Amino acid sequence: MTKRLMQILCLLLLTACGGGGGSGSAPRNLDNACSILDQRPGYLRAFKATERKWGVPVHVQMATIYQESKFIADARTPLRYALGVVPIGRQSSAFGYSQALDGTWKEYVADQRARRARRDDIRDATDFMGWYMAGTNRALGIPLTDARNQYLAYHDGRTGYTRGTYRAKPWLIRISGEIEARAAMYQSQLSFCS
Repeated sequence: MTKRLMQILCLLLLTACGGGGGSGSAPRNLDNACSILDQRPGYLRAFKATERKWGVPVHVQMATIYQESKFIADARTPLRYALGVVPIGRQSSAFGYSQALDGTWKEYVADQRARRARRDDIRDATDFMGWYMAGTNRALGIPLTDARNQYLAYHDGRTGYTRGTYRAKPWLIRISGEIEARAAMYQSQLSFCS
């Protein structure tokens, strides 16, 4: 095979596998809740089902997913490198829309008897978030409408939140404020969606 033909075949293979526009890609215009839901009607069904089951408002779910994965189904944490060049694994086991860690996801699957649940499925990811946030509400009393503090407990875990570990992380406090603002923005926008 000629070198040129080999290059073309490799390019075609990479294009077929890379699929930047596939189901793992984010919707356009992530600052507009109506646009997100217009592009992905299945998202609204998932958000509403979670709101009915667990009580977590749609706008809180959306703001959390925005922060965790930017609505990318197969989102992962960045790789870590030894000596700046040798990949040695991911920063954590977080995966999917909700960036659920392996251990917490296994706990959810066992508790909900959801053996077929997948972190890259919006319905399962939102149900996981609802389950976790409802548990946080029961354990710590954080209202399901409080996007800021729910996120702090989601990120640092309930024990970390109780210990106040987030107080030593100015970047996390800033991000939780951004999530609160995004949740308010999404809530306002959702009232005008057709």
